[in-house]
Amino acid sequence: MEKPIVNDSGISIETIYDGNHDIKSHPLAGEFPYTRGIQPDMYRGRLWTMRQYAGFSTAAESNRRYKFLLEQGVSGLSVAFDLPTQIGYDSDHALSLGEVGKVGVAIDSIEDMETLFDGISLDKVSTSMTINATGFILLAMYATVAKRKGIPLHLLSGTIQNDILKEYAARGTYIYPPGPSMRIITDIFEWCNTAMPKWNTISISGYHIREAGSTAAQEVAFTLSNGKAYIKAACNKGLDINAIGKRLSFFFNAHNNLFEEVAKFRAARKIWAELMQSMGATDPKAMMLRFHTQTGGSTLTQQQPLNNITRVTIQALAAVLGGTQSLHTNGYDEAISLPTEEAAQTALRTQQVIAFESGVADTADPLAGSYYVESLTAEMENKILTIMADIEEMGGSVRAIEEGYMQEQIAASAYRYQLAVESGKKIVVGMNAFIAADEKEIPVMHIDDSIRENQIQKINKLKQTRNQEQALAALQQVSTAALSGSNLMPAVMDAVENCCTLGEIADTLRQVFGEYRQ
Repeated sequence: MEKPIVNDSGISIETIYDGNHDIKSHPLAGEFPYTRGIQPDMYRGRLWTMRQYAGFSTAAESNRRYKFLLEQGVSGLSVAFDLPTQIGYDSDHALSLGEVGKVGVAIDSIEDMETLFDGISLDKVSTSMTINATGFILLAMYATVAKRKGIPLHLLSGTIQNDILKEYAARGTYIYPPGPSMRIITDIFEWCNTAMPKWNTISISGYHIREAGSTAAQEVAFTLSNGKAYIKAACNKGLDINAIGKRLSFFFNAHNNLFEEVAKFRAARKIWAELMQSMGATDPKAMMLRFHTQTGGSTLTQQQPLNNITRVTIQALAAVLGGTQSLHTNGYDEAISLPTEEAAQTALRTQQVIAFESGVADTADPLAGSYYVESLTAEMENKILTIMADIEEMGGSVRAIEEGYMQEQIAASAYRYQLAVESGKKIVVGMNAFIAADEKEIPVMHIDDSIRENQIQKINKLKQTRNQEQALAALQQVSTAALSGSNLMPAVMDAVENCCTLGEIADTLRQVFGEYRQ
């Protein structure tokens, strides 16, 4: 039986407040279309997963940070990869110069992945990996590490971002053209459905769309339209919408306007549930929009960086009030550098204070029934649906991206916002108003360029000691699978197990699929 919650004034808190409940017009949390949340008791049953996005320098350095965060109470890991890893280049590639280990961890081979998770029980922790164009290779490496540890793949839980459409629209770390990229994604769907059934096969991301300058409504509209494209691609491959729907997750941003963000999350859940139902989903779990939230990196300022703690707190609160399933809170120093341990700890403590001291987790959908929030939610829904209808009229997300529609809309929104900041119409505390005469410097993290040389040495040693004949044969299998149209994942798994590097596998597919140029 659920333990009752009583606040400090002696008032009992109900699991959910329903007012004059009319299930047709105002469904409760856990009821279709899930506007109020996907679980009837929400955080009274289970708190959101507290993740801290981390990865930098070498696999060994990142491993130390992960163990530190686990000791501090995170309940899930979130891995950041450096740019060469994200776009399929090994650390020894000429285009990797100056970028190795800078915005994430450098992963060139299965040996790096083993080091990254050394001493961490992969069957006991949920791992999210922010990786897209090379997501299938990193997933194969993660699965291979688990196999070497003796962990059955069906016990692994986590997510790869694996959302290539938003890369074309907003972020830029794509490799292959849209057609082959969508094929890789559906190959992952199909393979994981059997091999790793607990794994979320894609995290459809609005985060980077918002970071690029979109509005809140555009963030959701573009993201859900991309989600619809992935579902269509999966169904065209013959996959079951109910099976695939249960393995999708979403990734949204949280900015400073508390009520706009809450309304955005509530509207997104309703729209997605109704969309999935219209596409043929019958399993309630396949209609539930599950999402991770990260606080807004683009909202942070280099000026008066400690102000960012307040911004992150408001944004995290919006995510929780909006019903997020997991959350990352940015460090206050991230407008300057990668977060220091102190900044990362403060960011995690922000989540823990909200969870255990604020009372917002005591009842499902605490803002429901507010005239303001309900009105905002309805208006946000209408705005999102209007944008989605425009995209559908163009032929869907892929066509809208190819025609530059999403890119143009994001750029226009970013321009309007910047004009408002520069004119002073939009106040950014500490940057264009309430400016301090004497800015205090804070400690920042520096990444040594010597990391690249260390990675190159490891790559060279790997290639000298592996069975070269088996490695080359494995790469040929990847090429053969790509040309034949068969599922790529078994061949990529074999290549990883035979110590082929990430760059070698990505280059093999570049020779088959080519590279995308906008």
